[in-house]
Amino acid sequence: MKNLVLIILLGVLGHSTYAQTSVQRDVEIGIVERLGETIPLNLKFINEKNDTVTLGSLINKPTILSFVYFDCPSICSTLLDGVSEVVRLMDLSLGKDYDIITISFNTKDTPEKSREKKQNFVQKIKEADRSSWHYLTGELPNIQSITEAAGFRYKPTGVDFAHPATIIMLSPTGKITRYLYGTNYLPFDVKMAVVEARKGLASPTSSKILDYCFAYDPRGRSYTLQVTRLMGTFSLIVGFFFVVYLFISSRRKSSKEVK
Repeated sequence: MKNLVLIILLGVLGHSTYAQTSVQRDVEIGIVERLGETIPLNLKFINEKNDTVTLGSLINKPTILSFVYFDCPSICSTLLDGVSEVVRLMDLSLGKDYDIITISFNTKDTPEKSREKKQNFVQKIKEADRSSWHYLTGELPNIQSITEAAGFRYKPTGVDFAHPATIIMLSPTGKITRYLYGTNYLPFDVKMAVVEARKGLASPTSSKILDYCFAYDPRGRSYTLQVTRLMGTFSLIVGFFFVVYLFISSRRKSSKEVK
């Protein structure tokens, strides 16, 4: 009976791990976490000053990486505003303790649009620190290389794009160390992510469970609850505890018969 309980427990854990792995592998729009992997630093992009730069030339300290497109009618502006706000609230210095890189995944975006977009979202930041937030545009092969390396998956939908909302923390060597989901960020969470990135520590995301429970709906441009997936996991957990209950009841009954 003990072996049966152990087998069921391993089955539950195995199912959960397999389910999350399968979900990541099949993601069309969303995040496939690549913690511990290093992004390609030789990729070339154009900054808001119309200079050609490589990612390696920009990353030499903990770096917050985000992906947006400049004509996004929904969450991109909210995300950039969230980044700007957390920079204002944190007791770390942009440019000294960390940098920020924002890359457009729309090939139609230009350095001119980069400058315009940057100007909209650096108003909360000290003027001396604004040069440490880099806005980049690029060609499709380089965009596809960096988004796939970072696990950021998006899809064109007419003139717009369906895409997730997250910021990605990189170490000074370009290693992915943390994903922070959503568009609003707590100063403590981002500060801890910077500290971990400085040490090169890749940490699992506690809110990753949301990626298992929710899926992105490109039509509604929102995350929807995956009831079937949750019910399947819940049924396995209930089944496990039911077997444990039967096992305990059986032991008690056996003890009474012996007496």
